[in-house]
Order: sequence, then structure tokens, then C-alpha cells
Amino acid sequence: MDRRAQIEARLRAAFAPVALDVVDESAKHRGHAGAAGGAGHFRVRLVSDRFRGRTRLERHRLVHEALAAELGPEIHALALELASPDER
Repeated sequence: MDRRAQIEARLRAAFAPVALDVVDESAKHRGHAGAAGGAGHFRVRLVSDRFRGRTRLERHRLVHEALAAELGPEIHALALELASPDER
């Protein structure tokens, strides 16, 4: 399973999303010193009921917890767009 698919699988399991889009933007950052070890750049758009009533910081923490094993070795940069269904 590739990195993007692995990230998507973890997020689906953790959040049962209404909508999920994981985009690998690593190609845009080739040669970037921080990504030299092979870790990628990803953008995640995620809509989930789990975000209802939570602050932006709480939402980010939930996603970081779900992806803890990938942060660092697999993910160098992670851009997050997180919303509850009523915010779409």
C-alpha cells in the first residue's frame, strides 16, 4: 500500500468521514531539504462528525493522533482542512 492510501485508510478508520480527499503534493517539493529523507508532503480535506463542536486545534490534534505512526518517517508536511458536516 502506498503512503497516500495508507494515510487514507487510517483516517477512514479513525473518523468515518463524510468526505475525504488525501493529495500527495510531494512532487511539488522535490529537492526540499526537509523532505530529503523521503518523507512526503500531503494535503488532507476531511469532513467528519467527530469534528462537531471541536476547536480547530482539537481537530488537528485528533488527526495527528490518528497518523502518529506516519508523522516523521512517512509524512514531512501535512496541510489540513477539517470540518464537521454542518460546516461544508
